[in-house]
Amino acid sequence: MANILAEIVAHKHIEVGERKKFRSAQSLEQSQLFQRSVYSMRAFLKAPGKTGIIAEFKRKSPSKGIINDKVTVEQVTTAYAKFGASALSVLTDTNYFGGSTDDVLQARNVNNIPILRKDFIVDEYQIIEARAMGADVILLIAECLTKAEIDQFSTLANNLGMEVLLEVHSATQLEKITEHVHLVGVNNRDLTTFTVDINRSFELAKLIPSSKYKVAESGITGTNEIVQLKQAGFDGFLIGENFMKNANPAQAFEAFSHALTQQLATV
Repeated sequence: MANILAEIVAHKHIEVGERKKFRSAQSLEQSQLFQRSVYSMRAFLKAPGKTGIIAEFKRKSPSKGIINDKVTVEQVTTAYAKFGASALSVLTDTNYFGGSTDDVLQARNVNNIPILRKDFIVDEYQIIEARAMGADVILLIAECLTKAEIDQFSTLANNLGMEVLLEVHSATQLEKITEHVHLVGVNNRDLTTFTVDINRSFELAKLIPSSKYKVAESGITGTNEIVQLKQAGFDGFLIGENFMKNANPAQAFEAFSHALTQQLATV
């Protein structure tokens, strides 16, 4: 597969420029949700009765095509929250992932747990936009941002009361961690080729600063993997496709959560 990440980022700059014309940052700052108190993903990852899972709503991806476009945001995310998800991840990229900002708004309307706006952040406008749509956390991708940009974007998010999940894929990218990055996610999927290797999380776990929460992302398909990742020091587990590929993602998550709870009780 060609370098799809570069293509996505180039398209994202154009897309954000168009959205700025449609609605100003100042207008976003006047929205009702911009003033709300945010939820802490770090707190919810450790909360009693929660699984540590950041459960994702994703309709499609560049590597898989359509994953599930038959279910609604409300159906899926409320089940995620009901059955123990610590947080929600909601894709807002339209062109490549079939998401929208409305998806976060809908999830926010019916859930009282943290929401991660999952997108390719390339501009401060998107962070203000995330706050205005009810997100509590933003994703920054080390692969496509400089350390200076990560510092700039994470500082703004922190000043807005939001938490920052920095996604890395290699040891060298850990050098881009800055003060206001609160969580470090190891993406087991290479964003340039979209191949997945869950061992990437185990390799990088010990290199992540102890002051940062650790999140394993992509390629998690079983409860055994979560148990092993917990033992390696991970606090959170971002899972989407494993549930969304089912005709009934809500039911799939319920069964997975129940099995995980039972397994952890015996460890």
